[in-house]
Formats: sequence, C-alpha cells, structure tokens
Amino acid sequence: MYEKIISSLGLTKVQAEIFDSLLISGPDKASNIAKKIKRPRGVAYKGLDELLSMGLVIKSENKKGITVFSAEHPSHLEDILDKKEKEFKHGRQEFLSNLPDLVSAFNLVSNKPGVRFYEGEAGIEKSLNDTLLTKDIIYTFADIEAVENNIKEINDAYSKKREKAKIKKRVIVADTPYNHNFFKNFNSLTTELRFLPKDFYSFASGVQIYDNKVSYQVIASDKKMAIIIEDANIYQMNKLIFEYVWNNLTKETMTNDSSQTPNI
Repeated sequence: MYEKIISSLGLTKVQAEIFDSLLISGPDKASNIAKKIKRPRGVAYKGLDELLSMGLVIKSENKKGITVFSAEHPSHLEDILDKKEKEFKHGRQEFLSNLPDLVSAFNLVSNKPGVRFYEGEAGIEKSLNDTLLTKDIIYTFADIEAVENNIKEINDAYSKKREKAKIKKRVIVADTPYNHNFFKNFNSLTTELRFLPKDFYSFASGVQIYDNKVSYQVIASDKKMAIIIEDANIYQMNKLIFEYVWNNLTKETMTNDSSQTPNI
C-alpha cells in the first residue's frame, strides 16, 4: 500500500514490502511475512536483518515465546531520509572535487590539454601539493609578499613537505626590499633563487612549471583560485621562457645561516 513512498526514501523493494506489511498487519513471524510479501523465506530473513540494522524493525518474543517482528514508528523513516541526504551531499562534494581530474583524464585521451580548475584556499593547496608528485625540478615564479599575507600556513606546510621529499626548485621573485629582507638568511639545499627587476614583476599570483604541467595560483586577498594545465607543448614553452629569464638574471649571494630558512 505504501511501498512506493517507502522505496522512494532509498529502501530496497524487499525492505519496503516488509515494512509496509508490518505497518499494515502488525507484528508477525518471519515465515508469515515471507508469505505475505510472496518472497522466499531466505529473502525475507535477509530483508528483516537489514531493517533491524537500520532501526526500522523491532525484534521481540510474543507471549508464546515465538520471535516476531514489528515496524518502528514511521517517523524513523525520516532518519533514513536525513542520512541519504547527507550521503548525497557528501557524494556530490566528492564528485565535484574530483571532476577536474575526470575532465583532465578525458581531455588527455582526447588529445586536448587537461585543464583543472580549483577555487579557494583548498584549491590552491591541492594545486601546490600536485607538484610534490614530480621527480624533476619545479620552476616557479612567486609573489612572496602575497604568499605571506594570504596563504602563509598553506605554503609553509607545502614547503616542509617538499623539503622532506628533497624535490628541487628554482624560484624567481621580484627584486624588492620586502623580498630581500625575507630572504636575507635564505639557505636551502633544494631551492635556488634569483631576483627579477620589480618593474617587470607585480602581481598577486604564482606559477609552477613541472611534469608536463603548468599551474597558476591566484593569491590575492579578495580572490583565491588555481588552474592546472597538463600538456607537453604548453609545459615546454613555459619552461623555455623560465629558463631564458633565469639565465639572464644574476645569481644572488646568500648567507650560510640556515637557522631562519624561509619557506617557498
């Protein structure tokens, strides 16, 4: 009678039939329930066990000591609905967070550049952590002041992981008083640093070039997002641009005090 409504909450057809039968006819033995819903006894027992674990059926003994089953109050069905809604929301969030990777895989098979887009600080963190999978050098343009002001905790944690993994990095930053002060005690076995004249460098963002990928992080105070492009040709072009700039900059002489090594 109410099977369709009950099934719409996510119960199986057998579970809905059993609950509907108990709701209308009242407590009963498993064998009788199987007959009423016209299912094999084993199928009915399985459905009853499932409903018991879901808290929708009560198991007890009647005055003759026979085991009977009865339906819980119908309001318990709302708990099932709430659980399904939470699972759906979680599944949706999980799907959306992985959708860029699915699109990237599709694009690669289709011989198109794989593009992944991420929003917010979590997106920036994910894009930075993606570089930790490389076995090669990471080539980076970075706005250190923007990093320190807007994603310091994320970047500090990322830098520690990179240092621990001994992944090498070449970094180009703006030649500003802030950056010179920030890097005054810089000393790292995994990171090389060069300064670019500030007139050519002024934007709240970062670029990571690695493993046939180029990722961009927008790290302004009012906007945070990241994009990863996976394509060998785009990677090679950006790497050549980086190397050209790098080779035309003077290597900065740093102190050997490693007690205050900045994170980049």
